[in-house]
Amino acid sequence: MNVRRLIPSTALAGAVALGAVTLSACTGISDTADKGDKGGSGRLDVVASFYPMQYLAEQIGGDHVAVDTLTKPGVEPHDLELKPRQIGELGDADVVLYLKGIQPAVDEAIAQAGVKNTVDAATLTTLETHGSSTGHDHGHGEEGHAAEEAGHDHGSEAGTDPHVWLDPVKYAEVARGVGAALAKADPAHAADYTKNTDALVKKLGDLDADFRDGLKNTTTKTFITTHSAFGYLAERYGLDQEGISGVDPESEPSPARIKEIQDIAKKDKVSTVFFETLASDKTARTLADDTGLKTDVLDPLEGITDKSKGDDYLQVMRANLDALQKALGAK
Repeated sequence: MNVRRLIPSTALAGAVALGAVTLSACTGISDTADKGDKGGSGRLDVVASFYPMQYLAEQIGGDHVAVDTLTKPGVEPHDLELKPRQIGELGDADVVLYLKGIQPAVDEAIAQAGVKNTVDAATLTTLETHGSSTGHDHGHGEEGHAAEEAGHDHGSEAGTDPHVWLDPVKYAEVARGVGAALAKADPAHAADYTKNTDALVKKLGDLDADFRDGLKNTTTKTFITTHSAFGYLAERYGLDQEGISGVDPESEPSPARIKEIQDIAKKDKVSTVFFETLASDKTARTLADDTGLKTDVLDPLEGITDKSKGDDYLQVMRANLDALQKALGAK
């Protein structure tokens, strides 16, 4: 995966030094984000790297936090480019909430800028390794596309899969860690953070129950998607994810992988090829046309836009459940 970094390592130190100058002239970390607590209202300034972290901060922090996000709506998070001003202002936040391994540019900026008050969501749950295929061995050359996966790990350590928010159970674990971090940073409102965390965990538990019940009896357990972001979800609910391209949504699949996917679709009675809203649907539609399959959206929830099937995490996840039920022949 080619991740663009506008700020080379050698320039980061200068960018941070300029931060003290630019802070007086700049109002926020993201051009489209709220201005945060620059007015001194007493709220906790939280910087979130991308939408899943932003959602946690807003739901748990409530009125006690001012949340800025580094990733604008509609931007593919893996390709995020940071401006010198954004890097300079990171150190001014009360809490920086990110998920190491999914946005290398953010990881590098935090490390180089010497940000102290950080919460890495990857440390709040257990990460696992998932490839293009999650589930049982279909017998179609797993070694081949395991090797193909080697270069597509989003920069995560040891090739671990960072998409933990797509598993409501793991997302709830992260939520509890974020709640504890906010309570530590702002002890005066710790009781409210705990209350909000419990409420969110309850909602995520209900979502988990809906997925379990909704996917318990299906005609097939296999789903095909362009972006192999759903390994945790597949494992949680006993499904088999078959990714066309791997964990990099923009990478091109090999001819051998295309043939393999076609064979799997026929063998496992797959009806639908899923694509996402923030990346090209060309590969999915080409494969669907060649195999007579339908297409639909399975949203990895890396950002909310006007194309999203819902206004927030819970709504989009339930839209994903509906799409999976339809594609898998839920009974």
